[in-house]
Amino acid sequence: MAAPVRIWLFLLGISFFLLVGCTQKVNLPPLGGNGVLLAFGDSLTFGTSAGENESYPAVLEQLTGHKVLNYGVPGEISVEGLARLPGVLEHEKPALLILCHGANDLLRHMDQRGAAENLRGMIRQARQRGISIILIAVPVFNLSLKPLEFYSKVANEFGIPIEAKALPRNLARGSLKSDYIHPNAAGYRQLAEALVSLLKKSSAIP
Repeated sequence: MAAPVRIWLFLLGISFFLLVGCTQKVNLPPLGGNGVLLAFGDSLTFGTSAGENESYPAVLEQLTGHKVLNYGVPGEISVEGLARLPGVLEHEKPALLILCHGANDLLRHMDQRGAAENLRGMIRQARQRGISIILIAVPVFNLSLKPLEFYSKVANEFGIPIEAKALPRNLARGSLKSDYIHPNAAGYRQLAEALVSLLKKSSAIP
């Protein structure tokens, strides 16, 4: 077999392996009737540009019947989230953490490697306490609205479910956003609905 053909077959095999690894189903422990969810992040979690009962955590609580705590802090960068999270986890003791962070790092043109490492730190903090995790990917705030690659990389590293389509889809449609960063009430609802689907797919809820 010629060397170029062997190299091509090798690269094809690697690509197939990576594709399978990125799309494989990740199961989470069932939440049970009293399982509390903690939504942790910045203004996207807080629900900026929507009413108090229209944020994605509020809608997620309505859709699932599980208590969903909203710990979103507008303007927070990931290193601040990393410092804030341990106290929140110790106080609330959730069964599952929904992590959506890094948007303000992107807006301030901060180092993406640092944001990725801060996400890893937050995931480790939850794992050490036996808390399940779901990650929400934040897109680049430009015309492409592509989720940054480090989100899927981090999710694959830790074997956790990731929702990477809802925010880009919402921010690409004027009817689902209030500005170029934040969804409106309809957009937050669609994000909550996407998370319900992911929770069901991951066996966290029936």
